[in-house]
Amino acid sequence: MATSGSAGAVALALDRITCTFKSRDRKSTSYTATQDASLAVADGEFVAVVGPTGCGKSTLLNVAAGLLAPSAGSVSLFGESLTGINRRAGYMFQSDALMPWKNALDNVIAGLLFRGMERAAAEVVGHDWLRRVGLSGFGDRYPHQLSGGMRKRVALAQMLALDPQILLMDEPFSALDVQTRVLMENELLELWSANRKSVVFVTHDLEEAISLSDRVVILSAGPAARPIGEYAIDLPRPRDVAEIRLEPRFIELHTLIWHAMKEEVLKGYAQQNR
Repeated sequence: MATSGSAGAVALALDRITCTFKSRDRKSTSYTATQDASLAVADGEFVAVVGPTGCGKSTLLNVAAGLLAPSAGSVSLFGESLTGINRRAGYMFQSDALMPWKNALDNVIAGLLFRGMERAAAEVVGHDWLRRVGLSGFGDRYPHQLSGGMRKRVALAQMLALDPQILLMDEPFSALDVQTRVLMENELLELWSANRKSVVFVTHDLEEAISLSDRVVILSAGPAARPIGEYAIDLPRPRDVAEIRLEPRFIELHTLIWHAMKEEVLKGYAQQNR
């Protein structure tokens, strides 16, 4: 069973996070999505968070991004308390967050321009990242002219162009077909291995979680979700996410973690169907 991160400095720490949402209808009760949830991610560590639908995975990610203030608990970045938006983090959403009226290059450099970088310098960075994600020559294409996988590559370049220290990823590849998803997962690992950013990767897919990460954290079913287990992934790197799933150790880890989370998945399913 688990370890609590690598030996490096702690990049992101969520300490006893509780998020309670009050109903707009005063007659209804409030809902506690997470309660006393703690998670530490080491500098350069790739952590995958799994759990049943509605268990608060995205809620914790929004807290880490500074988009949601917790009802209780605290967030720290490299030992400093987070107040407001987390400017050390990049966020990649499940759905496309590209601006449809901007071409691929302008989407990639939008954050750089917002930070005050001169356009000429921003375009150099933007073209470099489009090249690194395999989209050289596609800078003038608009989102509707790109496939789903290509749009995800633009979104990945958009996030990485800002050089964040922490990557927050909310099921970024779930809408892709199986083959494209594998390509994007391998591409993410290749880009990550070049500079080893800290990653919090939320997914429903246990195979994806094991294939990508250094550590898998399981959340309990909601309400009042919290981490209930964590497992070190001792598979060798570099990895091909399709090939690694055929390894005996991968199958052992999958069986171990699935047995630990199966009951929570069934609880979550039952709650969703009440």
